[in-house]
Amino acid sequence: MPAGGHPPFPVKNPHDKRQVLGHDNGYLPTIIDGVKVHQTRMEGALSTSERRKVGAGRRKTGSRSVEAQAVSRPRPSLQGIAKMPARDRAYHELKFRILEGRLPPGTTLLETEVASLLSLSRTPVREALIRLEEDGLVDVRPRHGITVKALSVDEIEQIYQVFSTLEVKAAQLTARRGITTADHERLDDILTQMERASKRGDIEAWSELDDEFHSELVGLCGNPRLQAMLRQLWDLQYHARRAIIKLRPLPIISDREHRAILTAIADGNEEEATRLHQQHRNRADEQLISLLRQKTTFPTSE
Repeated sequence: MPAGGHPPFPVKNPHDKRQVLGHDNGYLPTIIDGVKVHQTRMEGALSTSERRKVGAGRRKTGSRSVEAQAVSRPRPSLQGIAKMPARDRAYHELKFRILEGRLPPGTTLLETEVASLLSLSRTPVREALIRLEEDGLVDVRPRHGITVKALSVDEIEQIYQVFSTLEVKAAQLTARRGITTADHERLDDILTQMERASKRGDIEAWSELDDEFHSELVGLCGNPRLQAMLRQLWDLQYHARRAIIKLRPLPIISDREHRAILTAIADGNEEEATRLHQQHRNRADEQLISLLRQKTTFPTSE
């Protein structure tokens, strides 16, 4: 079953619109980040005030967490969605629901049902679905609607092979360019917060800080094309990664590795920064894939 204990799609009765759209039965959660979402319409769309609450609830970690994570490991957010054009609003709200597991892998909806879900007309919804298909998050079939893609563990492993290679390259470039005293202090502060989270056993907080640290390193590399490629790859594996966070052991080894990587970058030693970051990614990726293979909800092949 998907995270949160909600039944997977297809729903038991695809002709029952209340089940398809998550009305009064728990198919779409009514609690997001501790904010109670009152579904006053059958479609379960979020009101403007609810969207603001959800977005605000995500701005927690560090002085530059939102900007940093947007570089290569963005966290899904509805912040600012109310001011967007309809097609962008449809895209971002659907993407939010997909990445956060509100629309789990395997979910199938008709275009008309998606439009009702978002309280929008079909034209902006159709444009949003095309973008999501280009992102690799859904499959669109004319007259059959859309299906949220379900990646196998093998596919996720392939994504990480590319993702980690790019992150290692970013660390090398950052060491080559050098970092300022302010950059070093900011990164050091993130690592200190991570070490405190490790001691508390707070894996959720540690994971958010981990994303922030790596995004900061990528943000300092000076290569916007590399950053854009990492963002797209991050979205593809986001839901799977979130699913195994609570299964991870205490990240004591990662804390030590992060300290060594930062020291090498601060010293401008790109060869050592590259070696250490590659070693870190190899170990972390192997652990992540191993945990995914232990979860029966993720297929091991296509």
